Amino acid sequence: MNIATADETAVQVRGACPHDCPDTCSFITTVENGVATRVQGNPSHRHTDGALCTKVSRYTERTYHPDRLLQPLRRSGPKGSGQFEPVDWDTALDDIAHRLKDIAARSPQAVVPYSYAGTMGQVQGEAMAARFFHRLGASFLDRTICSSAGGEALVQTLGGKLGMKVEHFAQSKLILIWGSNSIGSNLHFWRLAQQAKREGARLVCIDPRRTETADKCHEHIALRPGTDAALALAVMHQLIQHGWLDHDYIERHTLGWEALRERALQWPPERAAEVCGVPVQQIVDLARDYGTTKPAAIRLNYGMQRVRGGGNAVRAIACLPALVGAWRDPAGGLLLSASGHFPVDRAALQRPDLLGTHRPRTINMITIGDDLLRESSPEFGPKIEALVVYNSNPVAVAPDSGKVVQGFLREDLFTVVLEHFQTDTADHADYVLPATTQLEHWDIHTSYGHTDVLLNRPAIAPAGQARTNTDIFRALATRMGFDDPCFADDDLALCRAAFGDAVDFQQLLDQGFATLALPEAPFAQGGFSTPSGRCEFHSARLAAQGQDGLPDHLPNFETPGSSAYYPLAMISPPARNFLNSTFVNVQSLRDIEGEPVLEIHADDAEPRGIQSGQVVRVFNDRGEYRCKARVSHRARPGVVNGLGIWWRKLGLDGTNVNQVTSQRLTDMGRGPVFYDCLVEVAGVPAAG
Repeated sequence: MNIATADETAVQVRGACPHDCPDTCSFITTVENGVATRVQGNPSHRHTDGALCTKVSRYTERTYHPDRLLQPLRRSGPKGSGQFEPVDWDTALDDIAHRLKDIAARSPQAVVPYSYAGTMGQVQGEAMAARFFHRLGASFLDRTICSSAGGEALVQTLGGKLGMKVEHFAQSKLILIWGSNSIGSNLHFWRLAQQAKREGARLVCIDPRRTETADKCHEHIALRPGTDAALALAVMHQLIQHGWLDHDYIERHTLGWEALRERALQWPPERAAEVCGVPVQQIVDLARDYGTTKPAAIRLNYGMQRVRGGGNAVRAIACLPALVGAWRDPAGGLLLSASGHFPVDRAALQRPDLLGTHRPRTINMITIGDDLLRESSPEFGPKIEALVVYNSNPVAVAPDSGKVVQGFLREDLFTVVLEHFQTDTADHADYVLPATTQLEHWDIHTSYGHTDVLLNRPAIAPAGQARTNTDIFRALATRMGFDDPCFADDDLALCRAAFGDAVDFQQLLDQGFATLALPEAPFAQGGFSTPSGRCEFHSARLAAQGQDGLPDHLPNFETPGSSAYYPLAMISPPARNFLNSTFVNVQSLRDIEGEPVLEIHADDAEPRGIQSGQVVRVFNDRGEYRCKARVSHRARPGVVNGLGIWWRKLGLDGTNVNQVTSQRLTDMGRGPVFYDCLVEVAGVPAAG
């Protein structure tokens, strides 16, 4: 279980990073006399290679943070005041179970779970929790806040969340880093890209923001937000015009080529340049490089699909490798997500059979602001009376947060939050229950950036009275009278059940990770996981839903130039030292970030009289927030970058960037449109 070290008082325990990042690192925790003293990357795990990001390398600061929640709390003041009193576990759990029973007796669907990727673990995520809510008959939650548009696009095009193996990017000769600030959000891929660059590969960054990654690439294409599909279609146009196509691969392994060809020919570079706001020659050069360089690889990330046409954009880009036959080479193709490769037995973990005759409605986590304010109706169903939040901080991260806060402030809403810290969401709870961190529990992890399964062992005992998510839901199940044997499964048993016999669990115990047995080039001979077995340029499934079966450019809901009042497009990429709203309260990381910042180009700052360091209002019809302006070349003209996601209470005025984002949904996958947002920016006069 533990690795002995030279110091007999110290042991090293293998674990896995739980956070929402494609790298899913294997780490080693050094424990001395029961205290975790260091977290470091596992040198034996090839994808981690001994290195962790700045955030996770400081994980002990998070676990031993002075503000860590260490006992159950019950609200003692007004909703949202953050006023609580300590109670013992029995008191908290008894009252929570009593309240949930009363609500469920009227309508179990009035209870809504709210969770996402505070941990990516299969056990502390949706295992015992899912069993509890299935048995209760609570509303389903549509967990769409991050990646669902792009994920659905991959399913419709490639047949699943599948792609090339990340390690082969090191042998690529052209790498398009599309919608990804890899230096900050995909560190271990970036090391592979740098290796390829040293060996002669050309790196092109496609991103509205001039990121730290763009600084290190040979070229940066600063397109407008939401125009990625137009760029991809123009690349196709040039591939067709110049004959840079693999006709054999297209004939053998694709579906819908003639229709896609006709669509692409409607997008000459001149048209796309007008839409994207980039020079025509950049598009021509990009297409030439992509059509004539082999092997060519695309590292796509999720930022670019957080707009109205995000699914169509991913579909268009995902068609490109098949057009040039890039899939033939292990170092060619595309990677957005590898998560579809993992044979997780979710039915064994989550036990949907516990639903019995219940057929709950589904609440989309994006629209929680509106949904918390809805009354009962035949269309909506029962009014939401209880919310159980775990692995998420919706008051900070959900869009249109003014409405989210309004909903959470309802006196008739019973809210339970499982947390490590007193987040914005915890401030609005009736009960806050202290949860364990990754160093204190068992879990098992997939990855969306590589193809290894990782096991996380508890390195230390839980701090204070903290309990695992699984233990909390087991205890609630007992109090609810749920006597199904599955609620007695311990966490190690759940880890074993996650993959059944598909993964060697002894190997996980022995070394902490196991690599899936997969072909080096997954689609070299076709074999796509679509109904046709081909890369589906045309999706009959989408057409059957009334959508366009071919990828196309869908303009943003809020297109620049469409509003005289709000002329600036805004995107809200993560601050480099935060991960969504996680780590915001780690002082050493917050010190690096300083204050909430809006990057604005000089061409937009000057006519507004805005200077770097000045407090500005960022506003639209949904709301406003205040932050510090940074006049910067990282913003392109017409686009401002509101770096997030700060906790609201750590912002300049008790709000954050999501005060201005909308609850509208993407073209497919029912995802958020965080980067489809028009605003205006104005300076705030200095006090006095």
